[in-house]
Amino acid sequence: MESILNIGPTYISILLPVLILFVIFYFDNKSKKEKYDTVIEISKNLKDPSDIKELLEDFKEKKQPIDYRRRGVLTLFVGIGLFLFGYSYVLILKGVGFLVGAIGIGSLIAGYLYPNESAEITKAVENFEKK
Repeated sequence: MESILNIGPTYISILLPVLILFVIFYFDNKSKKEKYDTVIEISKNLKDPSDIKELLEDFKEKKQPIDYRRRGVLTLFVGIGLFLFGYSYVLILKGVGFLVGAIGIGSLIAGYLYPNESAEITKAVENFEKK
């Protein structure tokens, strides 16, 4: 009985990420299928082909530019939290906290080096042309 209790957590720790990924993919695919079924139902009731094109354009996923500054600040504070947690409980988390914090600082710096909004890019180009 003791050997089963010793082996059980090992199997759980290996299979739990697989279960989590399965649940994520299942519900993601279910959501996409429902979205496409809705588009089909709406398009059946539309008479004008141009309305169908507009509908398909509305359902396309619009990608937002990556905001390195926001991501960097979040990652930096996660690193600080891990470091503080490691300071009081688990010593190895100190190093992990420093690593994550360093990644956050790098992302923050990248956000200022590589502007993502068109106004910021235009301003950066104008500043460069003045020089």
